[in-house]
Parts: sequence; C-alpha cells; structure tokens
Amino acid sequence: MTAPSSVAPDAVRRGSVAVFAVFFLNGFNFASWASRLPAVRDGLHLQPDQMGLVLLAASVGSLVSLPLSGIVVQRLGPRRTVTVFAAANATGLTVAALGVQARSVPLVVLALVLFGVGTGVWDAAMNFEGAAVEQRLGRTVMPRYHAGFSFGTVVAAALAAGAAGLGVPVVVNVPVAVGLSFLGVLLAVRSFLPSSVPAAPVVAAPADEDVLVDPAVVTPAPRRSAFAAWTEPRTLLIGLVVLAAALAEGAANDWVSLAVVDGFDVSHALGAFSFGVFVTAMTTTRLLGTYALDRYGRVAVLRASALFGLVGLAVFGTVGPLWLALLGVVLWGAGAALGFPVGMSAASDDPAHAAPRLAVVSTIGYSAFLAGPPLLGLLAQHVGYRHALLAIIVPVLAGLLVVGAAAPLPAAPARAAADDGDDGSDGDPA
Repeated sequence: MTAPSSVAPDAVRRGSVAVFAVFFLNGFNFASWASRLPAVRDGLHLQPDQMGLVLLAASVGSLVSLPLSGIVVQRLGPRRTVTVFAAANATGLTVAALGVQARSVPLVVLALVLFGVGTGVWDAAMNFEGAAVEQRLGRTVMPRYHAGFSFGTVVAAALAAGAAGLGVPVVVNVPVAVGLSFLGVLLAVRSFLPSSVPAAPVVAAPADEDVLVDPAVVTPAPRRSAFAAWTEPRTLLIGLVVLAAALAEGAANDWVSLAVVDGFDVSHALGAFSFGVFVTAMTTTRLLGTYALDRYGRVAVLRASALFGLVGLAVFGTVGPLWLALLGVVLWGAGAALGFPVGMSAASDDPAHAAPRLAVVSTIGYSAFLAGPPLLGLLAQHVGYRHALLAIIVPVLAGLLVVGAAAPLPAAPARAAADDGDDGSDGDPA
C-alpha cells in the first residue's frame, strides 16, 4: 500500500505526530477541569442537581457549534480551525476558573458555553485531520490518536490530583495548565498536512489489488448539501454507537470522581485518582486496540467493548469495597475506549464526504454530554452518584445492538483490508 505522491511520506509522518499532539492537548485541557470538579462544586456550594445543570453549559456550547463544524473546517482548514477554537477552549476554562474563585455561577456557566464551543469544533477539526492522515497512511490509526486524548487526560489528572493534595486552588491550576497547552497547540498545527491537499480517497480496485489513488486522477464527487449526511441511515447508526460510547465516557468524566468522594467518603485527591484510573484504562485500551481491530475487525471489537463496559458499570455501581469498585472503573474505561475513534474512522470511510459525516457523528455523540450530566445529576439527588451511573447501562445496550453499522464500506477495499488484518508495513508514526 503506497501513499499518494502529492505529499511526501515524511510530511505524513510529521502530520501524524501533530495529530497525536493536538488530541493529547485537547484531553489535557478537559481533564485539567474535570479532575477539579469536586473543588468546583464545593467552591460554588452546589447540590448534585445544580452541578449537573452547570455542566450542561459546556454541552450546550458544543452542540450549538458541532452541526456547523464541518462547514467551518472546510472553510478555514483544520490548521486554522484547531488554532482558533483551542484558543476559545482555553479562554473559556480560564474564565470559568476565575468564576469559581469569585463564586459566580453565572460567570462559570457563560465561560463553560465558550469552552464547549471551543471543544466541539476543535474536536471535529482534529478528527477530520486525523482521518486525512489515516487515509494517507493506508491503515487504521485513529484509536491511537484518541489514545493521545486519553493520555492527555491521564497526565492532567495526575497533575490535578497533586494540585488538589497540595491545596493549589482551581484559579491557579486550570489557567496555568491550559495556557501551556495552547502554546503546544500553536507548535503542533505547524506540521498538519497542507490544507490545500485533500485526504486521499480509498477507491474501488480489482480484487487482487489494495491501492490508494492520487486525488489528482480521481473524478471529484458531486457537491452536496452540508446537511445531506443527516439523511444517511448508516451515518446515523454510527452516531448511535458513538453516542453510547460517549455517554459511558462522559458519565465517568463528569461524575466518577464525585461518585468516589461521596460514595466512599474519601478525599478529593483520591477522587481525582479514581478519574485517573478510568482514563488510564481508556488510554491503554486505545493504544492496544488497533491490534484487536486489525485481527478481529470493527464489529467484533465493538461488541466486546460493550460487554466490558456493561460489566464495569455494574460492578462500580453495586459493590462495596473501594478496591473492587476501582476494578469496575478499569473495565468501564476499557469498554468505553474504542467506540468514539472507531466511529470516526467508520464515518470517514469515504473521504469525499468525511467532513459532513464526522460533523453528524460528532454531534450525535456530543448529545450524550448534553443529556447525561443534568439527568444523572437529578437522579443522583435521589439515589446517589454511584447508583445513578447504572442508568448508563441502557444506552450501552442500545449501542451494542447496532454496532454492525460500523463495518467498513464495501466500496472501500483498502480500509476493509486494514480492518481485517492488514496494518501496513510501517510502524505507527504517532
């Protein structure tokens, strides 16, 4: 399998490292905030249902911006889109931290809306760039990019746990972390693929061939409405798979530290540690998941992931000892790890329509972050955080029923070959 000649292999490898870096930094920013949620709650004097409504603000920001993210990426290009919306992300979190210090719930809510807008479009743009690089590499690497996100959350969670243990306030911890992260974004995007070069399409080939064709010799696909992807059944079902995984992941991001602190009456530092356990399990699974995908294919791996998630959620929500609950967190994290990246790859099987389809799938996935926090917060008000999290079992089961939609498109033999075991001859540059 060969890459198109229009982009040098070294440039593609540098682009892959850059994509990994922006995924890392996106996760780092998110976890720098999420790991300090117990301190945020205490600083604002919020009840569980009120905390859920505050977290809703970031989800609203993401969902307002995501449906248009495909258009934004196509107009600005991934490099400028990531830069602009990473700045919005960092600014939102900085102002939110100031709002916590000032004990101003309205300021925190407004800041989280800006953070949500920045996060949503940044996420769509980096997935688009990741899909472009993956197409040029000719093998499945998207889970490793998402492992970069998870690794960023691990590092941020560790730093946040240390900051919480040392009594460093949110108003210091968060702005310093996201400020340094933005400098990293500015450096990373310089190695993105040239925005004028489209992702290499995987086209139909004779049965005995597995080739990528240079875009210059491919007839361009007809232009379609930016919202046409919303009418495609396969895209919508992939979105449901991603929604289930995103809700399982998002519920842990928002509530697992609080569930451990309140459910087991332990310190904020141990609550942050439990969040670190979750994201560590996700990171490890994403790093190793490409091997399972290459050997067993998308559908089988997604089914196994759902089963891990179901067991993990059940254990965490019902068992008594903390160490056993943390084992449930490990299984939960492993089960939630691959749904989102595999969904992004599935939505990108046809590069000509990747941007609008990624926007649809991302929007559906992020709707989990809209519905999850307030509903779980309201439920936790009556049954406690741990038992409220058992409700996530329902969407995970729903996602399990439709994972077949993520199977590679028949018209993309190169991608199908990659999912059936052809992982290319080179190492993963990320």
